[in-house]
Formats: sequence, C-alpha cells, structure tokens
Amino acid sequence: MNGLVPIVEPEILPDGDHDLKRSQHVTEKVLAACYKALSDHNVYLEGTLLKPNMCTPGMSCAKRSTPQEIAMATVTALSRTVPPAVPGVTFLSGGQSEEEATQNLNAINQAPIRRPWGLTFSYGRALQASVLAAWKGQPAKVKAGQDELVSRAKANGQAAMGQYTGGLAGGAGQQSLFIANHQY
Repeated sequence: MNGLVPIVEPEILPDGDHDLKRSQHVTEKVLAACYKALSDHNVYLEGTLLKPNMCTPGMSCAKRSTPQEIAMATVTALSRTVPPAVPGVTFLSGGQSEEEATQNLNAINQAPIRRPWGLTFSYGRALQASVLAAWKGQPAKVKAGQDELVSRAKANGQAAMGQYTGGLAGGAGQQSLFIANHQY
C-alpha cells in the first residue's frame, strides 16, 4: 500500500427546514452511494476513515431534537450503510454549537445500538470558537486560548467515550456556529 488514508467526507448541510427523519433518510442514501462507489473501486475499507455529518434537523426546522434522538438517527443511519470494516467515524460539527456537538457525540457513543466503528470528532468551528474568543489574537492571551483548547479537547475526548457529563462548555459553548449557504 502507499501509506495513504482515504478520508471519505460526505456532508449533508444543515441549511433548510428538514426534520430529523429527512436528515437520516438523505444521510443513508448518500452513505450507501459512497460505499457502493468505494466497493466498485476496490478501496481497502480497513484503511479509510469516514468523516460525515451527524443526523440533525435543518437549522430552520421548528422541531428541535434531543441528543438521544440525534444519536439514534445517526447510529441507525451508520448501521444501515457503513461496513463494519471501516475502523473509524470522525464526525463533523456541521454548524452546531460547541456544546451541542459535544452532547450529541456523547449520546452517539451511548446509543443502545451496535457500533462496530470508533466514533469520534473532527470538528473545526466546534473546537475552535471558544479558543479564538479566549485568545483574541493577543499575545498576552495565548495561555487563555491554550487552556480553552485543552478544555474543549477534554470535553470531546470524554464524549468520544460516552463519558461527558457537562460543565466544560467554553466561552462560545452555546453559540450557534451555523453559517448559511456555507461553501468550501
């Protein structure tokens, strides 16, 4: 092999008013198509990582879902589409607040459904928002930013084991990190 780890990153964006059921349905369709294509191209699944969205209602959906509902929808979608040969799933935060993303990851790792893959995080905004707010680009606040990063990493590390009990929300912990029509 060539020492490369393909990271498969299909993301269902949270823009819109779709409910949790619709998010799960679309996530399942997209993941099924991804794994069909990977199989067609003889990709060695044991050497890949999946970096998907969590199944969440659209940001404009009036009915919000609990972390337990999000966990059940997400793990169900994964169990229906992701082969157990895939070693790890590293979730995107998808515009969730830091605390929402952490609570949802924790619930995912507590879901009473078989989870043959490691389930962890690969957050951008949901790992950085409080860090950047504490640091503010000022040399005198580097330590505050570093402390915030350690706190966010600890919270998400606990959530990746289903052991997060709260209390580690940062300065931007509840702030929505959603950016409408976000483009990469």
